[in-house]
Amino acid sequence: MRDQKNQAAKEPKRDEKRIEEESAQLAREQARRQTDLAREQAIQKEQAAKEAERKEKRIEEEPAQLAREQARRQTDLAREQGIQKEQAAKEAKRKEKRIEEEPAQLAREQARRQTDLAREQAIAEDQEARRRKAKNQPPE
Repeated sequence: MRDQKNQAAKEPKRDEKRIEEESAQLAREQARRQTDLAREQAIQKEQAAKEAERKEKRIEEEPAQLAREQARRQTDLAREQGIQKEQAAKEAKRKEKRIEEEPAQLAREQARRQTDLAREQAIAEDQEARRRKAKNQPPE
């Protein structure tokens, strides 16, 4: 019976201690949440500041970037035009050379055709002469 009385006397102390521990635990959790929230807010603030800084820097650098791009495009265009002019000049030289060489080429072709024709006539005459000779010879 005495144990029951001791147990009953200890019960309120345990409850009180448990309530104190729960209160302390809740206070610790609330403090942790506040710390986490403050840390998160600080990170967000820092990120927003960095983003604003990057945006400002981008805005400052934009005219220079545009100028570089325009200069690059102009350089590319000038290079392309130079290549086109060079190609046109080479084509003009080739045409000029072809025009200069054309009479000689035509003469060579004409001479070749005449030579071929003369060869064919000589072959035809030779064949005709053989045919006549074969016709005039008596059979053996």
